[in-house]
Amino acid sequence: MQTQLAPLLAFAARSAVPGGFGWLGDDGELLDRPVETWISTRMTHVFALGSLLGHPGATGLAAHGVAALRTGPLHDAEHGGWRSSTGDDTKAAYVHAFVVLAGATATAAGVEGGRALLDEALAVWEGRFWDDEQGLARESFDRTWAVGEDYRGANANMHGVEAMLAAADALAPTDPGTAARLRTHTLRATERVVHGWTRERDWRLPEHFTRDWEPLPDLNRDRPADPFRPYGVTVGHQFEWSRLCLHLAAALGEHAPGWLTADADRLFVAAAERGWAADGHEGFPYTLDWDDAPVVGARMHWVLCEAVAAAAVRYAVTGDPRTATLQRTWAELGDRLFLDPSTGSWHHELTPTGEVGSGTWTGQPDAYHLAQMLLLPGLPVRGSLAAALLAAR
Repeated sequence: MQTQLAPLLAFAARSAVPGGFGWLGDDGELLDRPVETWISTRMTHVFALGSLLGHPGATGLAAHGVAALRTGPLHDAEHGGWRSSTGDDTKAAYVHAFVVLAGATATAAGVEGGRALLDEALAVWEGRFWDDEQGLARESFDRTWAVGEDYRGANANMHGVEAMLAAADALAPTDPGTAARLRTHTLRATERVVHGWTRERDWRLPEHFTRDWEPLPDLNRDRPADPFRPYGVTVGHQFEWSRLCLHLAAALGEHAPGWLTADADRLFVAAAERGWAADGHEGFPYTLDWDDAPVVGARMHWVLCEAVAAAAVRYAVTGDPRTATLQRTWAELGDRLFLDPSTGSWHHELTPTGEVGSGTWTGQPDAYHLAQMLLLPGLPVRGSLAAALLAAR
């Protein structure tokens, strides 16, 4: 496809700032915004993947990210854990999942400090966020960990599954006991979210819950375009969970329950059939309501990235030629509508008719979804992308 990893990494390199990675605008210039932990961790992960592939400069940028996360302003040396940004002291499961992912990928790539970052991040994740009674992660706390948020969310748990799979792969050679425990966590979380709530709702994924894990289907109906907690069914997350089910099945091997691959298939089909052109325009709307009608029609780059990535992994597992056709069709749409030739990245939001939009996203701060989409096709299916890259060497 026209979109390539090397130009994307060159563009992403512009985001390096003291203390992490900053928010890039559409012109490739840094915006005057706080340094966000979710951006710094994702960029560290992406550059560690680039290091595994031998991309020039990637190892140094990954090491910059690791050092910033270990000792920079995002890290809370007094109370432990990581602030959500330099302007927000909230300790959120979403961003801590990405600290674990960054540490895991840096460990796999042999980046200096990667293992120390992973060990600390896992201690915080399991000690503060993981609720072993529920088999799911809590959402967030104040800086001192004294007050927890009542809200619970599937999004943080989805990225927790991704992060724990990556950590298990990174640790398995030296600490198989921890790796096995983390994979058990991922299976428990996936079973509750996918095989439980989503299956019971005919493959419509609920995202929002009370502290007792009662679904909140009407949350944010009044502000449906929220970037992290939108109202309704988020099509891209259905693709993402479908892919993660297959990664988890690969990680568990002969011990994987049969429902993992069956549920991955049902999620993929539901997202593809209900989401594609739901409003009459090509592409996937950001969200649907509970009757499959579009709510937010904006086309988000990450949703299409996850559709392509899910199709690539599904094709690798099943060999279904129809899935390969979908993967090509969706990737071609990305090249045609989302690719910004001036940056090598994708516009992060389009209107339903293909113009650049900004109702939810500003600029082009995120290389994570696009980099993974570019790397997954053709790789063996493993628990994590880093493990797949190592296996393909």
